[in-house]
Amino acid sequence: MPHIYRCTLELHDSLYFATREIGRLYETEPVLHNYALCYALGLVDSEKYDTTVAEEHSYCYFCPEQVPMYEAHLTPLNQRGIYVTPARAVRHAAVLNTWKYADNRYHVEMQKTQKNIPSFGRAKEIAPESQFEFFVVSQKSLTFPRWIRLGKWMSKAQIDVKELPDPKRQAAREFTFPYLLNPLDVMFTHQVLSYDTVNMPPVSLIRNVCLVGEFYSLTGLNLPAQMEYRFSS
Repeated sequence: MPHIYRCTLELHDSLYFATREIGRLYETEPVLHNYALCYALGLVDSEKYDTTVAEEHSYCYFCPEQVPMYEAHLTPLNQRGIYVTPARAVRHAAVLNTWKYADNRYHVEMQKTQKNIPSFGRAKEIAPESQFEFFVVSQKSLTFPRWIRLGKWMSKAQIDVKELPDPKRQAAREFTFPYLLNPLDVMFTHQVLSYDTVNMPPVSLIRNVCLVGEFYSLTGLNLPAQMEYRFSS
């Protein structure tokens, strides 16, 4: 049986990433995508790639090109038998910050801007002390970092991990999973009957999911089995 971990994440800084843009408002949904968690947990490591892949798709703190390489970065986790679910908010609060680009010169000749850069706006961020919860499934025992960083501001967060004892794999039947899932990662192994949608990039998530398939029976929870990172063509 795999190792299954229940992870609790607590923010020590405000967390910002633009889930949606509404005019001048840039809103952060209280949801953490499983792609982002893989990077934050340090699971995306170019040294663990195949050599030819590492040279072409190495991942580092600074990215010279803002081009997502999720398939190249996350597919090796399937080979290692590691899967991270998206994180739901256990409790959270929001803070609203206004930002503005200003020119400090006393006289500025008003000219039409040549770039599509907003001069001011508001960012709705997730406040410090907000808590999130997610699960990690691994074929081998994992060691987790105590502290990670997330979002555009590289916000600091603390991780507490508890390994769930004695997971039992159950045969395929209908069950409900109230937490968040990435639909691409379950649609090939499970029949998804109903769900609520959380619209966000790069892949919208689903929650309160009713589905048919194999699952791990945990204390008070049924976690879908056979989840892997999959990508739309």
